[in-house]
Amino acid sequence: MSGILFIISAPSGSGKTTLTNELLKLVPGLEFSISYTTRPPRGSEQSGREYFFVSQEKFIEMMAAEEFLESACVFGHYYGTAKRFLADAFAQGKDLLLDIDVQGAAQVKEKMPEAVSIFIMPPSRETLEFRLRNRSHNENVDDDTVRRRLDGARKEIENYPNYDYILVNDRLEQSIDQLKAVVSSERAKRSGTPSAVAAEESDKARTCLRENVRPRAEQILRSFEENGAETPAGGRHKR
Repeated sequence: MSGILFIISAPSGSGKTTLTNELLKLVPGLEFSISYTTRPPRGSEQSGREYFFVSQEKFIEMMAAEEFLESACVFGHYYGTAKRFLADAFAQGKDLLLDIDVQGAAQVKEKMPEAVSIFIMPPSRETLEFRLRNRSHNENVDDDTVRRRLDGARKEIENYPNYDYILVNDRLEQSIDQLKAVVSSERAKRSGTPSAVAAEESDKARTCLRENVRPRAEQILRSFEENGAETPAGGRHKR
């Protein structure tokens, strides 16, 4: 394997977790980095699965020891990606997948500009609101939290020009296929071993390049502006 770092970001409720889980099932040689956080688990979340849940004291110790590739404090809770996952994956000849928000992605891109960044967005504000409200029952969250996540989505979507690829998740099977194509295409590109399969995957991946999706992305962003979503300052709304 080529040792590629893939970054995936998306507003809460965009289907990112489902897509990454399916990608990991379909693509061999791809490791997933689980973030650390000081926030309490939500719903059925378990430490070591969705996140590593640690105390604030432990997190600050790790920050002081420079153990994080990226980190930030959001709404009073810390989040971070440990460097060791990157080192372990590359040592095994595998690629690494990071599920982080726009602020974390910017930090990683600054340190590793060769990383491949992918932004997943919902097809519209209306669709995202439906997904968030449907999910709220399972997570036992209130309407204020739903509104905060919905309002924060606009700010995150505004950052789409900073990403290499954009996937609009309106049809799950198609989005999974596109995500797989991006990974396969980048691997083929960096390995320098073209093939008929690689060419087909590259064609699929090319449709997701930022410039090719820009008109659709701008339309989606306008759907948030037209509905008057207001964004809290400094939001880090993954997680």
